[in-house]
Amino acid sequence: MEKVFATKEELLSVIENEAHIRVDSFVQNAIDLAEEAHSDLKRDDGKTSFLETHIWPVTIDVIRHYNSNNKFLTSLQIVSSILHDIMEDDEKILDLYASKSYGFDAYFRHRFGEYVFNVGYTLKTKPLENYHGKNEAERYTARFLDYCVTLTKSDYDVKIIKLCDRLNNMKFISQNPNTVKISRYISEAEDFYIAFSIFPPTVKDFYTKMKEAYNELKTIKIKI
Repeated sequence: MEKVFATKEELLSVIENEAHIRVDSFVQNAIDLAEEAHSDLKRDDGKTSFLETHIWPVTIDVIRHYNSNNKFLTSLQIVSSILHDIMEDDEKILDLYASKSYGFDAYFRHRFGEYVFNVGYTLKTKPLENYHGKNEAERYTARFLDYCVTLTKSDYDVKIIKLCDRLNNMKFISQNPNTVKISRYISEAEDFYIAFSIFPPTVKDFYTKMKEAYNELKTIKIKI
C-alpha cells in the first residue's frame, strides 16, 4: 500500500532501519534543500503539507519498492527521490534558484552530483511555452507526448520514482477530489502510465497499483 502521509521522522526511520543507509551529510543536505524549497507548499486542498503528503511518502515508497524487489539501493536513489520535484517551476523554487548567483544548475550539480541532477532534470516538466500548438490544449498534448518519450528512454531509477510520484498524486486526488485533475489523471493513465509500468524493465507490482488507482478515480468521477 502506497504511503499517503509521512513525517520527516518516519522518513529518517525508514532510511536507517529499512534501507539500512546512514543519514549522512549527502542525505541530510537533500532533506534540507527539500525543506528549503517546499516547506510552505500546500497540496490542492490548500491545507495539506506537500512535504508530508508527497515528498516524504514518495521517497518511502521508492525505498520499499527496492527492498521488496531485492534491488540494489543506495543513497543516490534516496536523494534523487527526495529531490524529484526540486526543479519544477514553482515560484518559490524559482526565487531560490535565482538566489544562487552562479546558477542553480551548477549549484545543484556541485552539491548533489551529476546523477541526482540528471534524475531531477529528466523528471522536470518543461514550460508549455516551449511547445507548439494552436491553443493551450494542443501545447499540453505536445508536452505530454514529449514527456512520455523521455520517460520510456529513462533508466530504472527514474521509472520507479516517477511511478511512485504518479501513484501518490492519484491517491491524493482520490481522497481530495478535483474534477479537472481526476479527468487528467484518468486520461494519462489510459494513454501512458498503465502501459509504462509494463514496458521493459517491467514492474508488475506497479501495473496492479496503477490499475487500482485508475479504477478508483473512475469510480469517484462517476459520483461527482
